[in-house]
Amino acid sequence: MLKNIIVAVVLMLSAIKITAQNSVEFKVISDEKEAIVGASVYMKNTTIGAETNLDGIAIINNIPDGKQTFVVSFIGFETIEKTIQFPTSKKQIIIELHENEETLDAVVIQSTRSKRAIAEIPTRIEVVGAEELGEKAVMNSANIAMVLRESTGIQMQQTSANSANQSIRIQGLDGRFTQLLKDGFPLFGGFSSGLSIMQIPPLDLQQVEIIKGSSSTLYGGGAIAGLVNLVSKKPKDEREISLMFDQTSRNGSTLNAFYSERFNKFGVSLYGSVNRQQAIDVNDDHFSDIPKVRSFSINPSLFYYPNEKEE
Repeated sequence: MLKNIIVAVVLMLSAIKITAQNSVEFKVISDEKEAIVGASVYMKNTTIGAETNLDGIAIINNIPDGKQTFVVSFIGFETIEKTIQFPTSKKQIIIELHENEETLDAVVIQSTRSKRAIAEIPTRIEVVGAEELGEKAVMNSANIAMVLRESTGIQMQQTSANSANQSIRIQGLDGRFTQLLKDGFPLFGGFSSGLSIMQIPPLDLQQVEIIKGSSSTLYGGGAIAGLVNLVSKKPKDEREISLMFDQTSRNGSTLNAFYSERFNKFGVSLYGSVNRQQAIDVNDDHFSDIPKVRSFSINPSLFYYPNEKEE
């Protein structure tokens, strides 16, 4: 008899517990009466909650009897707390969220002048070293076109078939937007788009520095596409003498010579070039296809070193 009473009491308590678990459906909408997807609905101070679906509905189960407070929130909207007495006869509770004006202000992006000088901002520079220049000088000592042509993003465009003039195009821009420098100073008065690159042999160059892109506008309006800086060799303690002679199949001859040496506080370098080309009529129409050329250039430099720290 006692056993039957205990079983009956347990069943009654279980039934009471089951009936004490409530369920409620929330529908979250905006000021425009549109459903809000992904809004968070949870019972305060508990882990019981849910998120709204595509219809803006969230169903919460296992709610005990009594007054319960629910928190409804969504990004960009004001958070709302709703208190409900359970059990309740309402099957669906509609919650309307209002936009938070403080968090939805227009985002304005502004740029101002930096206190850092442009000259101090790092710039990506590609360098063609002395070893590679030496290889190219052996292959073609008459001009630097071969050196520049093998760098990515640079095209050498021939602008004249007779004079062999070439322009340097960086990243597809016209040659007039490329600045050509020698030891940091403009060559050809800053106008290098249609002049002969053949007049710049690599024999006396220590390295070639290439800057691509608009960051090179620090060097003037002619450097919008980029710039090429030719760095000359400097005298060393050991004497350096280089001679190179080229002969073409069309009676063209070029002789290049370079000498440099350092004497204590003084140093000297001397570069000379002689070019001789006979006029050639290739198709026998009594007009020369290759013009007659006689040219020479000499470039002496004197260096002074006040102390041992100066190079």
